[in-house]
Amino acid sequence: MSTAANSQSIAAPFGAMLPLAPAALSTPPGVPPRSPSVLRQIATVEPYRLSVAQFEQMIQSGVLTKYDRCELVRGELIEKMTLGDHHMAAMNRLVRLFKRVRDDEALMSVQQAVKLRDSRPEPDLKLLVPREDCYETQTAGPPDVLLLIEVADSSLSYDREVKLPLYAENGIREYWIVNLIDGCIEVYRQPQGSDYAERLMIRRGESVSPLALPALTVAAADILGLAVTAETAG
Repeated sequence: MSTAANSQSIAAPFGAMLPLAPAALSTPPGVPPRSPSVLRQIATVEPYRLSVAQFEQMIQSGVLTKYDRCELVRGELIEKMTLGDHHMAAMNRLVRLFKRVRDDEALMSVQQAVKLRDSRPEPDLKLLVPREDCYETQTAGPPDVLLLIEVADSSLSYDREVKLPLYAENGIREYWIVNLIDGCIEVYRQPQGSDYAERLMIRRGESVSPLALPALTVAAADILGLAVTAETAG
């Protein structure tokens, strides 16, 4: 996934030297062409990466607002995808299901940030350890997360290949992908390095319970809803 469209203007106040866009590499008339070695150096320039503290400073100072739909993933500003109908419906079903959780068991958090070492993503839904202040004075971190869920249609490969190792490395104890393409819930548990030791595939007709809430049984069909194909997922 590409970085947010406004990432260049956002990073500039912090002295970022961003890589040149491909169009900027063309040689103007009358200017000697760059040597292959110089072009290779330009092509391998690493993008400037923000720290979580810098990202949070940008939010606090108003450089980033709620209208800037982006999250920090491994130091890069990532533009968040627009949600399609199937995605939003799955979100609504998740909220309805997890409303059954008592306040003293878990706090439900919808599309709000979790603070990781080099990232500040905003997963679709989290169940958090209850706190009196509802995390007003501190952004939730890995020890606070009982269950983290991403709803995936067009973002499926990103949620598997980027988000999964990110969450595993930060010790998120249980991660679900609501896979609308294949009609299943992918359950990942026991983080080890950049992967999870336990993987389950829960399909329609089957149920699953979060490790932290074993008394709560969730039927896959109650989250997945109608069958969705790759052509209709949005």
